[in-house]
Amino acid sequence: MRFPGTWMTQSESVVYRVVPKCACSSIGQIMYYSDHGQFFDGDIHDAEDGLHKWSIDESRETIRKNVTQHQSYAFTCVRNPYTRILSSFFDKICGIQRNGRRYRGNMVPMLIQQYGIEVGGPDGTEDFDQIRSFRRFLLFARDTIVFRKPMDADIHWSAVSGHVSTLIVNGGRYDKIFWTEKFNDGMRDVLSQIETPVLVDLDEIPRFNESEGHGPKRAHPVEDYFDDLSMHLVYEIYKQDFELFKYDPFDPSNKMPVGEIDLDEVHAKLGD
Repeated sequence: MRFPGTWMTQSESVVYRVVPKCACSSIGQIMYYSDHGQFFDGDIHDAEDGLHKWSIDESRETIRKNVTQHQSYAFTCVRNPYTRILSSFFDKICGIQRNGRRYRGNMVPMLIQQYGIEVGGPDGTEDFDQIRSFRRFLLFARDTIVFRKPMDADIHWSAVSGHVSTLIVNGGRYDKIFWTEKFNDGMRDVLSQIETPVLVDLDEIPRFNESEGHGPKRAHPVEDYFDDLSMHLVYEIYKQDFELFKYDPFDPSNKMPVGEIDLDEVHAKLGD
């Protein structure tokens, strides 16, 4: 049984399934702080100690045993598909990454050549038609997710339900799934259900947005990026995300959930 993207505090107070572009940096730092009384110095994704991660060989058996026996409270965090895919575009496609280079090497030049997108010049600071380029990127994202061409879908724009499902299909169960859009409420619920070595005061915790500043600023309201065709593509790609996590597929301007997440429904539909 494999649990990719799963993090757990060293004290085993809580288990978290990482979902890219869904407040994962803030959640990881809160988990780290809850064990050590300080934040990790750097991007929490780079931490190789102080936190159990499935990507660390020495942590795998500990995580596997804990999750399959449901020894700790397990949770994850989800996000509106419209804002998530838009964030992925500005961060991963238009932005310069922490290493000073474009994301995934030759992917962006390929997108420029094959899909005709613009990304704001060599450093992402030049003006360009953000709406036109985003809609062309959306075609590329659809191609990678639906047809797996010209490459497999990237974790930053593959469906949230796909990430969430890996813990379920391998024998785990979530105690809580909350929305990025109601982060404080959701994280406070999680913290109220667990005992941590260090008390966490959410009101005193900064937000860690490691992708902030990578790319150009969004120049328009969210809804301006999605015409009728774009909305159709987003629904085609993320239909299960809209349905399971209760977001509105018909109004890109409404980032808030429109219903309550039914954990039994999530486990039933993602556990096949």
